[in-house]
Formats: sequence, structure tokens, C-alpha cells
Amino acid sequence: MTTVPGIGVVLGLTIVFETGQIDRFASVGNYASYCRCVPTAYWSNNKQKGGGNRKNGNKCLSWAFAEAANFAIRYCKEAKAFYQRKCAKTNQPSAYRAVANKLSKACYYIMKDQTPFDAERLFQM
Repeated sequence: MTTVPGIGVVLGLTIVFETGQIDRFASVGNYASYCRCVPTAYWSNNKQKGGGNRKNGNKCLSWAFAEAANFAIRYCKEAKAFYQRKCAKTNQPSAYRAVANKLSKACYYIMKDQTPFDAERLFQM
């Protein structure tokens, strides 16, 4: 887990212990939703209809992936390039959340399939 940029020993242990058994998540989207890394707003006819359950999921994982995204943007050139592309299209908080979402999905596959981390594959667009 510590091979992911932005995740050190403390964040890695937090992510692993707060996740628990990774097999309980049916898909990577369910895990990202549990980590609060996906938006919860409902839109219809270009109007926001509700906020959804924005407090559903694990707040510790949300914090851990937000911290990991912050450090990844600072120290990983691929993550920084992805963040800058997202900032050009949306606002800064949405870009941070997009990086956190990417990292949560990467951690899901690292824990489930025991695959090594590949930054170029993760942040390609």
C-alpha cells in the first residue's frame, strides 16, 4: 500500500484497517462510494434535486484519501498533471476529489488482486 504516491505508513495502515475485508465490496464503485470519494448529488433536467446520503460511508477513509490526494499532487508528476487537467475543466475541490477517487480505486485493486501500483496507467486520460 505504501507504493501508492501520497500514502505512507500511517495512511496505509489506516486504509487497510478501516477497509476490513475487501471481498465485502461487490465492485470498485461500491468501495469508492464507501470511501466517500464520489459525488452524491442527484441531477435532473440540469437542476440539482437533492444531496443524497453525503454522510454515508467511512469518514476515516474519506480523510485518508483526501490526505493521500494532497500529497500525491505534490510529489507525483502524473497525479499533478491529472489534477491540473481537472482544474482547467472544473473547480479545485472537484479536482482534489477526482484524484482521491482515482487513489481509492487503485487501492481497491491493490488490496483485492495484489497488483503493484502503476501511476502512468492510473492517471492516463
